Amino acid sequence: MNKLLVKAVRKKFGKLKVLEEVAFTCNTGEVLAIFGRNGTGKSTLLRILFGILKPDYSDIYVNNRPLPAEGRNLLFGFHHQQIFLPKNITVRNLVPLYFPDGRDQNKIFYDPNINRIEKQKVGELSIGDQRYLQFLLLINSSHPFLLLDEPFSMTGPRMTEIIKEKIIEKKREKAFIVTDHFYKDVLEIADRTKMIKNGVMISIAEKAELVTHGYLSSRMI
Repeated sequence: MNKLLVKAVRKKFGKLKVLEEVAFTCNTGEVLAIFGRNGTGKSTLLRILFGILKPDYSDIYVNNRPLPAEGRNLLFGFHHQQIFLPKNITVRNLVPLYFPDGRDQNKIFYDPNINRIEKQKVGELSIGDQRYLQFLLLINSSHPFLLLDEPFSMTGPRMTEIIKEKIIEKKREKAFIVTDHFYKDVLEIADRTKMIKNGVMISIAEKAELVTHGYLSSRMI
């Protein structure tokens, strides 16, 4: 089992303190949901973990060892809000770039949602199909920790259900940190729930607390 321990993360932009004393754990077999209003630092936190944003201070451990500054891309896979896939290549030719082994490629090509688009160029796909392809490449990778930033955005109801099923299936071997404003979908798969408010991580035991802390309105529960 792989274990992530975040004792503290701090980050400010100018005089604005976004993350002050953020602390949490996430282990193999868990889906950790992190909620927060826009601008509270959810994506900032994921970018710090992935290593593309430098914190002002961090105290982070993986399997009881300090998180290295280099090589984080071997530990963390990051599903961005933006599409990072090359656009002028067919899906059929793209997959081997990520999975040289044919057996690993089959995990992608045998997916019925990929089979229908494998002859198309990535840039010709709908945004929903691009996001699903990006998600599928990531979830079948070797990374023990997966950071999912808005995985349900622009995917549609049917694809959202498929994504949730795959997360639940894969959490037996991976740890997930998920943030998305489609809160009902996130709560369905979450084992633990946190919220960032005023730069601090808050534990959420039940959905009503998301109202108490100002993330949801009372009409939404």
